[in-house]
Amino acid sequence: MFFQSVVMAQLFGGGGTGPGASSTTSTILSLAPFALIFVIFYFLVILPQQKRSKQQKALLEALKKGDKVVTASGIWGTISNLGKDTVTLQIADTTKIRIQRDQIARLRGGDDEDKDKDKDKDS
Repeated sequence: MFFQSVVMAQLFGGGGTGPGASSTTSTILSLAPFALIFVIFYFLVILPQQKRSKQQKALLEALKKGDKVVTASGIWGTISNLGKDTVTLQIADTTKIRIQRDQIARLRGGDDEDKDKDKDKDS
């Protein structure tokens, strides 16, 4: 008798409003943590990365001759020529290098130059 009541409870969803109502609710509740994790992942990882990507693209489009930049590999230079995909940097008085435009990491600001001069004085 006990076995029959267990089978009946499993077949009819344990007393929900109709056949299978509890299993639908159970499925939705079991997917809720995954949806919550995705939402958290989106706001903590995907959204900031998209924002950074847009900023980098705007930086690369706004480059002009004479800008002081730092490359992704850490080379400091001044843009002497711009191409569609390449940039020519002057890194010393007579030294120029050509790199891919995508390798420009950031513009060099006045703070960077002040720090560099302070380090040279200390040495």
